[in-house]
Amino acid sequence: MALKELKEKAKILGIKTKIGMKNTDLIRSIQTAEGNFPCFGTAKDFCNQMSCCWKKDCLPVSK
Repeated sequence: MALKELKEKAKILGIKTKIGMKNTDLIRSIQTAEGNFPCFGTAKDFCNQMSCCWKKDCLPVSK
């Protein structure tokens, strides 16, 4: 997801973004706001969060 889309999603969820905020931190804030674990990029070859919309992007980042 592009940074612009991330910021739009964050805004909808009431998350304030900061200049220089890393995409990973922004995604984790969004995960928390959506009621999920803030675990983006931390999985080790497997993720049990089946309903997370970041799953496809997360696993390649984790490796």
